[in-house]
Amino acid sequence: MYSGKDVIVALDFPNAEKTFDFLKKFGRSSRKPFVKIGMELFYSEGPEIVRKIKEQGHKIFLDLKLHDIPNTVKGGMKSLRSLGADMLNLHAAGGIDMMKAAVEGLSGGETRPILIAVTQLTSISQEKMNNELLISGSVGEVVLHYAKNAKSAGLDGVVCSPLEAQKIHSEAGREFLTVTPGIRFSGDDTGDQARVTDPLKARELGSDYIVVGRPVTKAEDPIAAYERCVREFCGGAK
Repeated sequence: MYSGKDVIVALDFPNAEKTFDFLKKFGRSSRKPFVKIGMELFYSEGPEIVRKIKEQGHKIFLDLKLHDIPNTVKGGMKSLRSLGADMLNLHAAGGIDMMKAAVEGLSGGETRPILIAVTQLTSISQEKMNNELLISGSVGEVVLHYAKNAKSAGLDGVVCSPLEAQKIHSEAGREFLTVTPGIRFSGDDTGDQARVTDPLKARELGSDYIVVGRPVTKAEDPIAAYERCVREFCGGAK
């Protein structure tokens, strides 16, 4: 299922035209990037966008963050299973029963996508979590607790910030995956992210995958930015 560290490029575009214009640039790259399709693109173009990008040879993280009653999430996962995505996710805040139902919804085939749970969004600071969401404790404590719930439900890993990856691996096991957004190059503006690191630091902290959006998609040279991420995070291989 897991074959080593990788960089996932977030395709945060409003439509298929802009998405494929961006992906065409990788025709001169030595590797096709693992890509993330989020709500904006999926809701704009529908399931067919997943199939079309898959046909081009990209691995896909379908980032829809399911969060509903267990039976609804189970049915949703059954529907998504046929699209061919390599990774799917849901919100750990939905509870263990919901996460178990998601696993059931993906079962039945020879293989299933990697299934991960979102712990706390990297835009959520300690203050917001405590005061706006009324969740007590530290961000680290809550993320770790959600990660343990996800593992007990049979999931493959979690979405967390790189700052929490090391602790999760120490408590949930090295094989339990950490997928970490909130990545910026050193010196870049952090934008709407509250818990961020650069690719090299994420590697040092033990992240298995990093998700990189604007530092690549908005770069003057997206190929160079992507390959820089790969060098810093994956240890030199393009």
